Amino acid sequence: MTPEPLRGRRLLAASCAAVIAAAMMPAHAQDTTPAIEEIQVISSSRRPEDLSNVNASIAILSEDELRLTSHTHIQEAANRLPGVNINRNNGQESLISIRSPVLSGGGACGAFLLAEEGIPLRAAGFCNVNELFDSHSENAERIEVIRGPGSAFYGSNAVHGMINVVLPDPDDRRVLSVEAGPRGTLRGNARIGFENDNFSHTFLVNGISEEGFRPQSGFDQQKLSWLYQTELANGVTLDGGITTTNLNQETAGYVVGNEAYKDDDLRRTNDNPEAYRDNRSMRAWTRISYALDSGWDVVMTPYYRKADLDFKQHFLPGTPTETNEHSSVGVQFATYRDLSENTLLSAGLDLEFTEGALTQRQDGPTQGSPFLVATVPAGKHYDYDVDATQIAPFVQLQHYWDNGFDVTLGMRFERMNYDYDNNMISGRTRDNGVPCGFGGCRYNRPADRSDTFANVAPKLGVRYQINDLHNVQFRLTRGYRAPQATELYRLQNDQNVADLDPVEIDSVELALQGSSGNWSYEAVAFYMDKDNEIITDGDRINLNGIHTRHKGIELSGAYEMSDDWRLSAAYNHARHTYQNDQLSGGVNLKGNDVESAPRNFGTVQLRWSPVSSLTTELQWVAMGEYYTNPTNLDSYEGHDVLNLRTRWQASDALTLSVNILNLTDRKYAERADWTTFGGDRYFPGEPLRAFVGLDWRFN
Repeated sequence: MTPEPLRGRRLLAASCAAVIAAAMMPAHAQDTTPAIEEIQVISSSRRPEDLSNVNASIAILSEDELRLTSHTHIQEAANRLPGVNINRNNGQESLISIRSPVLSGGGACGAFLLAEEGIPLRAAGFCNVNELFDSHSENAERIEVIRGPGSAFYGSNAVHGMINVVLPDPDDRRVLSVEAGPRGTLRGNARIGFENDNFSHTFLVNGISEEGFRPQSGFDQQKLSWLYQTELANGVTLDGGITTTNLNQETAGYVVGNEAYKDDDLRRTNDNPEAYRDNRSMRAWTRISYALDSGWDVVMTPYYRKADLDFKQHFLPGTPTETNEHSSVGVQFATYRDLSENTLLSAGLDLEFTEGALTQRQDGPTQGSPFLVATVPAGKHYDYDVDATQIAPFVQLQHYWDNGFDVTLGMRFERMNYDYDNNMISGRTRDNGVPCGFGGCRYNRPADRSDTFANVAPKLGVRYQINDLHNVQFRLTRGYRAPQATELYRLQNDQNVADLDPVEIDSVELALQGSSGNWSYEAVAFYMDKDNEIITDGDRINLNGIHTRHKGIELSGAYEMSDDWRLSAAYNHARHTYQNDQLSGGVNLKGNDVESAPRNFGTVQLRWSPVSSLTTELQWVAMGEYYTNPTNLDSYEGHDVLNLRTRWQASDALTLSVNILNLTDRKYAERADWTTFGGDRYFPGEPLRAFVGLDWRFN
C-alpha cells in the first residue's frame, strides 16, 4: 500500500506538470485548444455567454473529450474534471461528489443540481441519487460542471455543485456508431439531422446492452432525443425538444469482507440476484427567445417532466419493492438588459408544479431475527401522494470597470410548499391496522399535512483582470436545499413528524486562472461551511444533526508540449470534517473526516496525435485513501487505474476507436463502504476490458 502522503505528493507532482512545464519550455507549439473567450457556456445565466465573462468555477467536458472517452457510464468522462468524483456502483447507478464527500442516502441527491439543457432532471424535492442516468450524456455536445453553490439563476439542490448536460444544436449531420465489448456488450449511437430553410431538427439515439461481469448484473438502456430550432417571422427564436429514456437493470449488491474486492472468487459474486431497477423518464421543453423594443431580452422556457422508478430495495430487511413517480410542469423565465455599456441587469422567475407518489410493498415475510420478523411485516408499508409548488424570483447585476475589475451581485428567494396525503392508516401499524410486536412496526406513516420552506441566497463575485491572459476571482455564495419529500414523509419508529430545516452552505472561493499560447491553468481554493445537514440517526429518525466543513484546493491545466503531444491534469486536495459534537459507536465525531471523502484524487492525461487523423490518450486515474465510517477506524487504501483510448479517422466517412479500460487489470473498488453489522463492503471495479467502435458519417 502506498502511504497516503506519498500518493498525494506523487499525484500533485504529475498533475502540476501541465502547468509547470509551460514556465520551463519554449512556447513553440501550435495551440489546438479553444481560447477561453471562445468557449460558450449556459450553466451560469441560462443563455450562451463567453466563459471569460463568467465569474464561477465552471469545468467543461468538450465534444472532442466526450467522443474520445465514448463513455458507457458518465463517470468515465466526468471524473477527469477538477472537484468531481463520481462513484459507479452497479450498472448505471452512481453516487456523486463535487467538492464534497461521496454522498449517499435518501436525501443525498439534494446536494447536487443535475440538469439537461438547464432543466433539472428531477423535480425539486423528488431527486434520486442515480438520476444522472436520465440525462442523454452519451450524445451531449458538452457537459458543464459548476463546483460550489450555483448562481442566482439556479436554486434548491445546487448546494455543492451542478452538472448540466448540453445537447447539440440541430444541424444536417448524420452519424451512425456501433461499439462492441466484453460480456456481450453492444452499443449503438445515431445522430441524424435535417435542415429545411429556417427549420432544423435532429434525432439523437443511444442504446446499450451489457451482461455485467458479476452474475445477474446486466442492463439494457435506451435513450432518444428530438431537438429543433427555428426563427419566426417576428424575430422570435424557438428551440427545444424531447428526451425520453428507459433503463432495465439487474442489480448486484456489495461484496462483503475485508478487501473482498481483491478476492478473485468473491469479487465476481452477487448475493442479491433478485434485485432490479426499472426507470423511465421524459422531458419536453421549448425555449422562447425574443427582444423587446424597450431593450429587454427575454428567454422563457416552459417544460414538462415525468419520471417513474421501480426497484427492489435489496439493502433493506424483507427486500421490499418501491415504486415512485412524479410529473411536473414548469417555466423558467429570465430577462436581460444592458443598463449601460458596462452594466447588465438580469431578473427572472421560476415556477414549478409537481404531483408525486410513492408506494413501498413487501411480498413475503421478513427473514432474520425475531425482532425483524415482528417489526417488518409483509404487505404495504407506504402509500402517499405529494403535491409540490416551487416559486423563485431572482435578480443579478454585473458591472465592468475599465481598470480590470468587475463585480457580480445576485439574490434568489425560493419558496417550496408540500401538500402530503397519506393513502393508508396513519401510524406504526401493519397495513390492516394490526399493531406489530416489540413496541410497533418499523415504518411509520405520518398523517396528512402541509409544509413550507423559504430561503434567501445572496451571491457576490469580484474579478480582477491582471492582464489579457490572467485573472483572479473571489466569490461569496450561499447554497441551500429544502428537505426532500422522502425525508419528510417516509418516517420510521416513533417519529410522527419530521421537524426539519433547510440545509444551508456558505462558500468562499479564491481562484486564479489564465492561458498563454499553448498552455492554460486554473487554481482554486475553497472553504465551505454546511449546517442543518439532514441525517438518519441510530434510531432511524430524520433530523438536522450534522454541521460539516469543507476546504481544499483544485489545480487543473493543460499544456501543448508540441504539435504531437498534449498533457492535461486535475489534482484535488480537500478535507471534509464533522464540526459538531455527535456520538457514533461511543466516539465523538467532531474533527473527524466525513466518510467516503478522499483527501487526494485526480487524473493525468497524456495525448499523442502524430497526424490529424489519429489520437491516442493514456489516462492515469488516481484515488487516494479514505475512511469508510464516521469513526475513522476503517478505511479503503485507494487505487491507481490506467486507461488507453485511440481514435483513427480512416476516411472522411469512417472513424475507428479502441478503448481499453483498467489497462493493468488492477483489482480495486469503485466504492468502499462499512456498516455496523456487516463490516467492510465494496462495489468491485471491473477488470481489464476493451471496446471497439466504428463511426460512419453519411449524407
